[in-house]
Amino acid sequence: MSVADVLFTGAAVFTGTGQPIQGHVVAVTGGRIVAIVPESEATAFIGERTRLVELEGALLSPGFQDAHVHPVGAGVELLMCNLSEAESADEAVATVKAYADANPDEPWILGGGWSMDQYAGGAPVRGLLDAVVPDRPVVLSSRDHHSTWANTAAIAIAGLDASTPDPVDGRIEREADGFPAGTFHEGAEHLFNDVRPGIDADLAYAGLLRAQHELLALGITGWQDAMIGSLLGIDDIDAIYRRAVAEGTLLAHVVGAQWWQRDGGIEQVRQMVARRDELARLGTTDRYSLGTAKIMVDGVAENQTAAMLTPYRDAHGHDTDNSGLSFIDPEFLKHIVTELDAAGMQVHFHALGDRAVREALDAIETAREVNGPTGGRHHLAHLQIVEESETARFAELDAVANLQALWATHEDQIDELTLPFLQHGAEARQYPFGDLERHGARLAAGSDWPVSSADPMDAVHVAVTRIAPGLGHEPLGGAHQRLDLATAMAAYTSGTAYVNHRDHDTGYIREGYLANLIVLEPNPFSLPTEEIHRSTVTSTWIEGTPVFTRTD
Repeated sequence: MSVADVLFTGAAVFTGTGQPIQGHVVAVTGGRIVAIVPESEATAFIGERTRLVELEGALLSPGFQDAHVHPVGAGVELLMCNLSEAESADEAVATVKAYADANPDEPWILGGGWSMDQYAGGAPVRGLLDAVVPDRPVVLSSRDHHSTWANTAAIAIAGLDASTPDPVDGRIEREADGFPAGTFHEGAEHLFNDVRPGIDADLAYAGLLRAQHELLALGITGWQDAMIGSLLGIDDIDAIYRRAVAEGTLLAHVVGAQWWQRDGGIEQVRQMVARRDELARLGTTDRYSLGTAKIMVDGVAENQTAAMLTPYRDAHGHDTDNSGLSFIDPEFLKHIVTELDAAGMQVHFHALGDRAVREALDAIETAREVNGPTGGRHHLAHLQIVEESETARFAELDAVANLQALWATHEDQIDELTLPFLQHGAEARQYPFGDLERHGARLAAGSDWPVSSADPMDAVHVAVTRIAPGLGHEPLGGAHQRLDLATAMAAYTSGTAYVNHRDHDTGYIREGYLANLIVLEPNPFSLPTEEIHRSTVTSTWIEGTPVFTRTD
């Protein structure tokens, strides 16, 4: 028994699973938890240099870990033309004008964060931007990064007109004569890649550090970056993380998911493994590793590119000939996943529609048949619609359900742009967390920030209630799809630690584990369920050192 560097006392302790324990202290020495003992034994760990942290009824929890997030892009957007705070189309346009006026020497206006539900049909038009920035190109990503909004100047510089065909993996919104209307979905976003300026490496690095600052303040001590590659105008996101590791500025523990180019071939497996192994030889994988591949199976429901088992309906309730996009041929997907699995790579799927979920699970099943169990801890993110028969397959295949719980509520985007265009009864299958849990699926949790808020407690609130704070709607999908608070908290702590292959030293409050801890006030377990969102992070600790302390 040794004297503690830090001793946490006076808190309920959520250990990473189950209900919190009461009347215990947590001792930390050398950055690790050395004891969780009854308060009556606390004096044995107190010495002259012990830092006593009296928590007065708060909750001490393992640090949150985000299983699906895009910090570099999110941070860069905060430093550019940021529309994420705009609550209407008028506010978004005013924000663009203000940014352009404040930055007269920028040749392009770049940024993002606009919300589809603020525009008719989810598709803002070029004229709105032309009215405030007529003389410079403007290209702005939507909040979910599945669509881009551009003005006429940008469209002209890119050489796009009525004769420009839709790419096979995307769609251009068009005016009556076929000319681009201003919104470009999925693969059509890339039509600007050859003309828009890239993101300077120093700006991308500043974006990562800004994002880390935001995430630490929300209690997030580790994450899986779901987009490592040359993306979003950034030449090499991997290089940004390596720089942060080398300069000692990366405080969180990060797993990088290498981006699978959906128009590329199987040679990408060899390339990903080589990058993973080269990084491992540097000896820094405890801070940053590359053992995951990210595969986009489909798009999103609000622009009708999510892959569905049934057709989308039109505005009159009639079936269309569109059931969404499978970005990768399902048979080739099986081959890809089998090869990645055999090479010891984890696969992180974007699978939003029920057909995409089936195709991802089929690929995992094929890999298991060929390779046997490998411990890959493959996971499916988003899971907006899951066929009831598929929910049991997660446990059978050791596939993890990676939940973005904040979305599992009635709100304008789902009520106006999604549900009216899905088949009757689809609402009952939205984000079926309860079904997944009852069928034994492992659960992890993430935010997809900057698509939506990165705040885990906002997401936990919705996971438990299925109703966003302040809204009077019925629970989306029914009350039976709710999770209890302990399960939702576990998904955001030990669940994501499991996905990140970091459950041996993070995600729990256990002896020998890293002291990656957060303090939540008020204790969410003491609140009525409709008030869970009031619980906020007051301090964040990484390896026994405070990296955020709320000052208000």
